[in-house]
Amino acid sequence: MHKDKNVILEWYLENLILPSSPEIPLWNSENKIFLKQNRWNYIDACMIKALIDLFNINGDNRLLDFCIKFTDYFIDDYGNIKSLEPLDYNLDSFNGGKNLISLYEITKIERYKLAYEKLISLLMNQPRISSGNFWHKKIYPHQVWLDGVYMVLPFMTKYAMIKNDNSIINDVLHQLNFVNQHMRDKKTGLYFHGYDDKKICIWADKTSGLSKECWLRANGWLCAALADICEISVDGTLFELSKMMLKELLYSLSKFVTSDGLLMQLPNRTEIPENYEETSGTSLVAYSALKMYRITSEYEFFELGKKLFFGVTEKYLCHCNSMYVLNNICLVAGLGGCAKRNGSIEYYLSEPIVSNDAKGLAPLLMSYTELSKNMTNLW
Repeated sequence: MHKDKNVILEWYLENLILPSSPEIPLWNSENKIFLKQNRWNYIDACMIKALIDLFNINGDNRLLDFCIKFTDYFIDDYGNIKSLEPLDYNLDSFNGGKNLISLYEITKIERYKLAYEKLISLLMNQPRISSGNFWHKKIYPHQVWLDGVYMVLPFMTKYAMIKNDNSIINDVLHQLNFVNQHMRDKKTGLYFHGYDDKKICIWADKTSGLSKECWLRANGWLCAALADICEISVDGTLFELSKMMLKELLYSLSKFVTSDGLLMQLPNRTEIPENYEETSGTSLVAYSALKMYRITSEYEFFELGKKLFFGVTEKYLCHCNSMYVLNNICLVAGLGGCAKRNGSIEYYLSEPIVSNDAKGLAPLLMSYTELSKNMTNLW
């Protein structure tokens, strides 16, 4: 991507993004591998967010038209989201909420406002652990995952700023404070992937309730959530908390950047031979560092974000057989649900590694957009 950014971006648009449909999004590896019918999901929402961000800097109406057409497949004129199951209580389902707000702000199409209002109403009925943080899903009761922070809290913040609703701002503050106080590893400064309020899961420490490892993409989700909340909240207590948490986390992650400018699947387990450089989490951290620079003007964050961005593009964005391939994307990782997902080192290193999946490609596009805002001449 270093030398041919326009060629590469255009290739992805013409060959993977714009040819995708809501029925068959070409970036969704999970659907392909597990033969799943596409539904309203957080993976597609990541890609739509990346495209809206890109549209906002380049004004390419193809991107906006695509986002509208893709989103409209799932939403009727009354703002009902087809294929969303409310009783699943799945935080992943709310990741698209911020896109609905963005599309309404751009187009003023009423169904997007109706849809995000319905999502907020649904979210307020989400079960919570004793501290007040949301359950991650109904099938993962009494559990807090870092992934869920990204899926929900920026959406809540954006909605609260529109409505000037301090009760929602305080809710976000409370949930972030819990994550900061209970899920951060004091030794490394990174965050553990999950917390079990009941301390009964196979992966949970019986005293702390925490999972065993600090998974890169989970820390990347948290970084991106904090960066977005910083940008949305502008000032005040929530801004200061999210900025403080993000700065501390970026400093901690920077200690584990490899000589090639990347972060590993388990960032602090560099001594393990099977560990590997992972591009989705690296790109999420790059995006967050670049946005932090734009917010604070602290140049070290720009240097970190740029190093990570070019680490990914120089080593793992390859051209072969007349196509571009972004490699080293962890397909998925979670906690519980089956004995395999026990939170161990071996588990995180056993999940499939895929290419051109939106969980890697969307954060790369997001970091590209942030870099473009900070540099008049990228190359």
